[in-house]
Amino acid sequence: MRIMIVEDERNVREELRLLLESAGYSVCAAEAFDHVAERIEGEKPDLVLLDVGLPGQDGREICKQVRKTASLPIIFVTADDDVASEIAGMLAGGDDYIAKPYHPALLLARIAAVLKRAQKPADDYTFTHNGVTLDIRTYKISHKDRQVELSKNECKLLHYLFQHPGEVVPRLELMEHLWDNAVFIDDNALSITVTRIRAKLEDIGVSGFIETKRGAGYRI
Repeated sequence: MRIMIVEDERNVREELRLLLESAGYSVCAAEAFDHVAERIEGEKPDLVLLDVGLPGQDGREICKQVRKTASLPIIFVTADDDVASEIAGMLAGGDDYIAKPYHPALLLARIAAVLKRAQKPADDYTFTHNGVTLDIRTYKISHKDRQVELSKNECKLLHYLFQHPGEVVPRLELMEHLWDNAVFIDDNALSITVTRIRAKLEDIGVSGFIETKRGAGYRI
């Protein structure tokens, strides 16, 4: 998991980096504090540790900007430990709030808990295999920073393959899954659907993701 630190005090920033890396996280850090929301969007972290009192900026306003385009977890790390400040942070869209000086074990526990909560909703709707992610809520397939929208049947077919990774799924089984009664469906319809999916995967930089087993079926 990748965590981004947005903290203007260099010694605190480096302390956090060492703590997080020793706990097994990948870490990136903002070292300039203009256009912070855009920097967060560009880094695509799994979680952000965000200081409230940044030079010339309020971390809560940055949080609001991030929330316009992303739902990634944000934990405020700040010297303000009063209830009003904590409430303001939560209302701005923060997922948790921890005051300095913090206990390292407590901060790590908070991070783990927030990441766990953030992953739960995705477990039912997103599937990842070999770096490719399918979101069945939005009908989108993504790879790195690129994504493409799928048709209903394209999404349904990929969803079935994602549920059987490494297995060769027979053509007839896929046809029955897609069209309920495969007897009345031209076999070419399945081939055309797979061809369209492959073209869309190519558009996001993925090739060879769906393997054809001649006379048998398909496998991812």
